Amino acid sequence: MPRAHFLTSSLLERSGFRHAFFLRHHGWSTGPYDSLNFSVDVGDQPAIVKKNLRLAALELGVDSDRLCWVRQVHGNGVLVLEPGTRSEHAQRESADAVLCTDPTLACGVRTADCVPVLIADRRSGVVGAVHAGWRGVVVGAVTAAVRRLRSLLGTPGDLVAAIGPHISQRAFEVSQDVAEQLGACAPAESVVHRANGRITVDLAKIVHVQLVNLGLGSSEIEHIGGCTVLEPERYFSYRRDGRLSGRHLSAIVPRGV
Repeated sequence: MPRAHFLTSSLLERSGFRHAFFLRHHGWSTGPYDSLNFSVDVGDQPAIVKKNLRLAALELGVDSDRLCWVRQVHGNGVLVLEPGTRSEHAQRESADAVLCTDPTLACGVRTADCVPVLIADRRSGVVGAVHAGWRGVVVGAVTAAVRRLRSLLGTPGDLVAAIGPHISQRAFEVSQDVAEQLGACAPAESVVHRANGRITVDLAKIVHVQLVNLGLGSSEIEHIGGCTVLEPERYFSYRRDGRLSGRHLSAIVPRGV
C-alpha cells in the first residue's frame, strides 16, 4: 500500500507488523541523493542522513538510535540483534540479514537495486530483514535468514514475507557467467535468453521460489512491485546512476506477543 514516502505490505499489516519500504521522497538530502537517502557511505552529509533516519524511526515507532542495520557484504551472514541493541553497535557488524525479537527495535537493510525482503513470524512476533543482491541470491541469503529465524523459534513458525522494490527483470541484464550462477539456483523461466543476445534475470521470482522451498505458501509471500532502475522519480538505483545516488531503507519492527 502506498504512503507519501514509503510502501507497505498488506500481508504484514494484517498480521500487525509495523514496517516500511521507503521511497526516495520527502527527505532532506539534495543533489544526487534527493531526498530520502539513508547512507553516508555514498557521500551524503551525515547530519542530513541522521534527519532522514529520524523520520524513518518516527514512522516505525522506535527511537532513532534503535533503528538497526548492518554492513552488507553480499553474502549470507545473519545477525541476531540482542534486546536493547543500539544502531551504532549493529552497524559495526557484517551480514546481509538482521533478525530481531525486541519490539523496541527495528531491523532493516539498505538497497539501491538489490532485493529487500521483510520476514515475520505471525505466532511469536519475531522478524527479519534480508538484503539479497544477485550474489546473495546465489549463496542463499534468504534461506540462511529463514533457517536462523526458525532455529530461534525452535519450530517452523507461521512465516510471512514481503519482497520489496528492486531491479526488475526488464532492467536486469547480466553476463553469461552471472546467468549461469543464477540459473543453477533458479527456475528455468527466471533466466531469459532473448533473441538479441541479451540475458535478463527475474531476481524476485528466484527469491519467491526459495521461500516456497522453505515451506511458505505463495499466499504467504507478497510482491510489493516497483523497479528501481526504470522509475527514477520513485527510486534510487546504483545501476542507473552509479555510486553517487541514494540508498533506500526497508525495515520492520517485532510485534509484541
